Amino acid sequence: MQITLDTKPFATLETEALVTYVFDESDPIQGRAAELDKLTGGLLARLAKGGEIAGKSLETTLVHAPQGVKAARLLVVGAGKREQFNPATLRKVAGAALRYLKSRGVHKVVFLVREGDATEDVAQAVTEAAIVSDFETDKYKTDKKNDKFIEIFTIAGYADAEKAAGEKGLGKGRIIGDSQNFTRDLVNEPSNKLTPRILAEKAQAMAKEAGLAVEILDEKKIAELKMGALLSVAQGSVEPPRMIVITYTPANLKPGATVVGLVGKAVTFDTGGISIKPADGMEKMKYDMAGGATMIGIMRAIAALKPSVKVICVVPATENMPGGKAQKPGDIHTAMSGKTIEVLNTDAEGRLILADGVHYAKQLGATHLVDAATLTGAIVVALANVNVGVFGSDRAWTDKLLASAKAAGEKMWELPMDDEYREFIKGSFADIQNIGSGKGGGSITGAWFIREFAGDTPWIHLDIAGTAWNDDAKPWLAKGPTGVSLRTLVHLVMSL
Repeated sequence: MQITLDTKPFATLETEALVTYVFDESDPIQGRAAELDKLTGGLLARLAKGGEIAGKSLETTLVHAPQGVKAARLLVVGAGKREQFNPATLRKVAGAALRYLKSRGVHKVVFLVREGDATEDVAQAVTEAAIVSDFETDKYKTDKKNDKFIEIFTIAGYADAEKAAGEKGLGKGRIIGDSQNFTRDLVNEPSNKLTPRILAEKAQAMAKEAGLAVEILDEKKIAELKMGALLSVAQGSVEPPRMIVITYTPANLKPGATVVGLVGKAVTFDTGGISIKPADGMEKMKYDMAGGATMIGIMRAIAALKPSVKVICVVPATENMPGGKAQKPGDIHTAMSGKTIEVLNTDAEGRLILADGVHYAKQLGATHLVDAATLTGAIVVALANVNVGVFGSDRAWTDKLLASAKAAGEKMWELPMDDEYREFIKGSFADIQNIGSGKGGGSITGAWFIREFAGDTPWIHLDIAGTAWNDDAKPWLAKGPTGVSLRTLVHLVMSL
C-alpha cells in the first residue's frame, strides 16, 4: 500500500472514496464537515437531520456519487464525543474506515483530517492506523480475496505550510506500523513454522538488515552460562532453546548513560508441560511468544528511528512440552543468578525463562529493564482484554512508562507490588517457588517472581496475556495478534 500526503484542496482529489469524521454532538456537521456539506448541496445536513449521521463512535455512513467533489464515494465515520477525541480514537476511526472500504473492493482512499488536526502526531497516527488495519491473518489460506486491497491511501487536509510536519509524522508512522505488523506476523506463525531456532533465524535476519548487532546463544552456550531456569523449561522438547540478543548502540554514546534492557518471553508453543493445559483453546498457545516478538519488532523500529540511548533486547526462546525428559512438579533448578527455584506447576514457565533473560540483560549492562510476556490467566480475570497489566519496582521509571502508554494510545493499568505478595512465593524447599501459595493474586505473584531477578535495577513487567491476541475481529483490526505495547515502548525509548 502506497501512503502519501497531499496538500491540494480535498475536493479536487480524484479517488474512489473520500473519508472524514464527525463528532457526537447536537450538530455533527461543523468545521470541515460543514465545508463538505456546502460542496454537496446540504447533503450531510439532511442526513444528520434524518439521523443517518450522528457522530456515534465508529458509526459509518456511505454516500455514492456525491456532488461537489471528485470522489466516487464519501464515507463519514463517527468519532464519538469531541472532548474524548485523541490520537488513539483517530487510529480506530482511520483503521475502521480502511477496513470498511477494503471489504467493499475500494482500492484508492483519501482520508481527510479535520481543521486543526493537520499536525505531525495526527499524520503519524493515521499512517499507523492504515498500515496496522491493512494487516490480514490469511497467510496460509489458498482462497484469498485478492481483489480486496487498498492500493493508495492519501492523507489530506494539510496546507503547504503544514506539509513538512505531516511528512515527518507519516515517516514515523510507517516505521512503527510496519514494525507492529512485523511483530504480528511472527506471532501469527504456527509453532511448526516457528520453532525457537526459526525465531532466532528471523530475528538475526531482521537485525542484520537493520544494521543492529545480534548474537544467538545455542543450547551449549546457554548451558555454559548456567541458565538453569531456561534449560528447565526446554528440557522436555526435542527442539533446542535459543537466547536471542539484539543490541542498538547510538553514535556518541556517553559514559554512564541509560541503557534500556528489553526482555521478552518467547515460548513458541506452550502445552503447559507435565501440568498440561486443557485441550480447549490450546491451539492459541502459538502466541505465547508474543512478548519476545514484540521486543524484536521494537528493535526493528528503533534501528530506523535512531534514539540517543543504547537498547539491549534479550529474548529467551523455547517450547514447553511434556516429554519424557520434561521437568516435573517438585523439581528444583538453579537460575543463572544462582537463586534456586522450586517448580510447583510446569505451566508457570514464562517467569522461569524471564528469570534468566532479565539477569542476563543486567549482565550485559542494562540499567533500566522492561519485560513483556503473555504471563498469566489471572491478568485476564483482573483486566479482561482491555488493559495491559503493569508492575513496577521504581516509581519514576514506571511513571515514564505509563506516560508513554497514554501518549501512544495503549491502555495500561498499574497493579500493586506490595511486599506482602512476596511472601506468597517464598519457597519451602528452595529460595522461591514458581507459583503463589494459593491465596490469589496470580498476576502479582508472577510479577514478583520476575522482580526477584531484577534486583535493585529499575524494572517494569508488562503482562500482555489478555491483550496480545484478539479472539474476534475489531472494526479497525483483524482477528489474531495485536502487537500490543510496541508503540508504548518505542515511545518510551524515544523519550529518554
